[in-house]
Amino acid sequence: MMKTFADNAIDFYNNLQIKSSLPSGSGILNPYDDPAVQVIVTAFFTRFYNDQRERIILLGINPGRFGAGITGITFTDPVRLQEVCEIPNNFEKRAELSSRFIYDVISSYGGCRSFFQRFFLSAVSPLGFVKDGKNLNYYDDRDLEKALGEFIASTLRDQLHLGIRSDKAVCLGDGRNMKYLDRLNRELKLFGEIIPLPHPRWIMQYRFKRKEEFIEKYLEVLQNI
Repeated sequence: MMKTFADNAIDFYNNLQIKSSLPSGSGILNPYDDPAVQVIVTAFFTRFYNDQRERIILLGINPGRFGAGITGITFTDPVRLQEVCEIPNNFEKRAELSSRFIYDVISSYGGCRSFFQRFFLSAVSPLGFVKDGKNLNYYDDRDLEKALGEFIASTLRDQLHLGIRSDKAVCLGDGRNMKYLDRLNRELKLFGEIIPLPHPRWIMQYRFKRKEEFIEKYLEVLQNI
């Protein structure tokens, strides 16, 4: 019997680990070591991905402390996990900016069922990083970025085998995230085309008054893929 997308995704997240040494002061944010997160990951993917349908991948930067760094579900904070995905959890119900925007997009697209049937939310680095108690993006530290090269390349390859389409991908972050992913894609030839979109946190933090305009931009890209 062929594995479902859910089976593949659950295996992928439960086996994530970084083997290379990171620069001094940088810590790994790996929620998947927590049995409570493993239960959530199983519940989420069983609910929305229990089929063999191919999806288009949307790649953010890396998990943060208040979203996927807690729940294990990309761009999904504990509030959205419970109230929108209808998956009860005991995590502190703290909202996260990127999650708010993404779930506004999901709602406008037609809801979780419609969105997750076609798309898979992930990140260039599926594990996050912290330094001095704050979120750290993989590209914020040149030594960190260099140390993560093999991990990022291998996990992107692995995700293609979950049931991801290789003709197109969407990069959430049209600056440094897109620059890194585009360079890597030219080397590894993972995707035929990568379409950039502004990062949700940038929109919520710096362009909030234009949020509806950016939601429409997201919908235009997603509906035309």
